[in-house]
Amino acid sequence: MIEYIRGELAELTPAQATVEACGVGYGLGISLNTYTALQGKKEVKLYVYESIREDAHALFGFATKKERELFGLLVSVSGVGAGTARMVLSSLTPAELCASISTGNERLLKGVKGIGLKTAQRIIVDLRDKIVALGIADEIPAGGSLSAPVDNEVRDEAVGALTMLGFAPAPSQKVVVQILKDNPSAPVEEVVKLALKQIK
Repeated sequence: MIEYIRGELAELTPAQATVEACGVGYGLGISLNTYTALQGKKEVKLYVYESIREDAHALFGFATKKERELFGLLVSVSGVGAGTARMVLSSLTPAELCASISTGNERLLKGVKGIGLKTAQRIIVDLRDKIVALGIADEIPAGGSLSAPVDNEVRDEAVGALTMLGFAPAPSQKVVVQILKDNPSAPVEEVVKLALKQIK
């Protein structure tokens, strides 16, 4: 399994990025969110999702782990293929998608090309609990409005450390995100120490 590809951005279109790593050019399908994130960059790191079927082996690249996780969740829904999942992530930001799922906003999902009412309902029903369990939706309050962003690198490192210490990822992430909201400049070590006092 390919976790990520880091290398020189050789070509970039709104639908595909070609990254050269160790003399090999990897063509990865991308969303418009990732396309925007790659603008003006020469060296890039893309998190990879491998789509392997009998007739095709495709690679999809994402600027963030969160977007890749959402892509994986979307393709797990019956009737949603890789192309449709990429369309969803090109039409909505990861935060907007999480908010629409957690608040049951069928209209927003239905506004995406290729998504009908039944598919929108299926996405909400199938993924509402999963985005909470994975901690993807933890930055979004119950009302569905978006909160101030937290330092994703510090958050991921802190959650990783807590997971290695034996704590479950979802509650760990929830506590870490809250700590970072209260102390945005806190280093990883401090976040982990504070989290250890709070996790039940």
